[in-house]
Amino acid sequence: MKVLMFGWEFPPLSSGGLGTACYGLTKGLSKKGIGITFVLPYSFDADNANFLKLVSASNIKIKKIASALQPYMSSQEYKKSLDKKPSPRMYGSTLFDEVYRYTLAAEKIAEEEDFDIIHCHDWMTFGAGIRAKKKKNKPLVLHVHATELDRTGGHQVNQYVYDLERHGMHKADKIIAVSNFTKNKVMEHYGVPSEKIQVVHNAVDFSQHYHIENFEIKKTDKIVLFLGRITLQKGPDYFVYAAKKVLEQEKNVKFIVAGSGDMEPFIIEKAAELGIADKVLFAGFLTQDDVDRAYKMADVYAMPSVSEPFGITALEAMKNKAPVIVSKQSGVSEVIKHCLKVDFWDVNELSNKIISLLRYKPLQETLKENAYFEVEKLNWDVPAEKCIEVYSELINKG
Repeated sequence: MKVLMFGWEFPPLSSGGLGTACYGLTKGLSKKGIGITFVLPYSFDADNANFLKLVSASNIKIKKIASALQPYMSSQEYKKSLDKKPSPRMYGSTLFDEVYRYTLAAEKIAEEEDFDIIHCHDWMTFGAGIRAKKKKNKPLVLHVHATELDRTGGHQVNQYVYDLERHGMHKADKIIAVSNFTKNKVMEHYGVPSEKIQVVHNAVDFSQHYHIENFEIKKTDKIVLFLGRITLQKGPDYFVYAAKKVLEQEKNVKFIVAGSGDMEPFIIEKAAELGIADKVLFAGFLTQDDVDRAYKMADVYAMPSVSEPFGITALEAMKNKAPVIVSKQSGVSEVIKHCLKVDFWDVNELSNKIISLLRYKPLQETLKENAYFEVEKLNWDVPAEKCIEVYSELINKG
């Protein structure tokens, strides 16, 4: 079976969970003998990806489209990026023009490639998938890792993106949602019937190991970690508000905010305003070589996401034996038991649970050990098998 797959980020050059998920899923599919042609924007130099060393070259090939697209890019960020390009006129004048240009280029790749099914990841690739489906009359699967409603928290939704998502979902033969949380959102806000949506939870890759340089932190300090994009969706403001409450009762605690995003200046100012700037360390965006070490340093990993379709970082933390607190408004909360769960908005409960984990060693150790054994079972073989079932069903229908 051959799959034409469209994505827009892939390790080592990725800035969010989509790249991690694409890495794990394509690796799992390749191990099971599925041939994959993975199409990426040219700026992501997949030739350097460790993935190519881990899977059989006969099962995977990378096709690159020269494009200025980058993960989680806003229209404003796209315009700024053009100023840094040596030949800006070759790209679309706006983000949406560039997405359309990418779509046309993807259509040409579809003409040249031999494949049985099309698999697209998130909104930037949906147009490409629709064009490929029309060109070759092959089944189209859309993989929804996040919706525009998740990314904006339901506020100031970009109508263009929403319309593109909705159009793609209704043109697709099948939709893969990363959680029941996401499935329900697709049904409610995009008008897609339940039977068209297959839930395939994400997983974690135990073969990946990263490292990080030591932060200047005292041995007596306890560490509470936030790792993710610093955006409304991820709830970094709730993390800082909880930090203030924790520090009122626990003095030897440092809070690390690892990531970057549009809310970063606000969060830095908020930490200063709350009088805890010396206790909150902003590590910036961590490369893959940094991630595991950050988890290993943590006495608590907190993920207070406002609207989290899945949340692979929680599994990564568990893999590294960091006790985990996740928001109930996350897909990952559907599949893990050995963690603490809170409503994202309940800062009092979040701070209480952080304090409990910092104070009570038996609770911390129990969560660490049981979570590690739990997450060991959540490998990418299972999602890969479920995707293959979806592929086979659609191919056999045709």
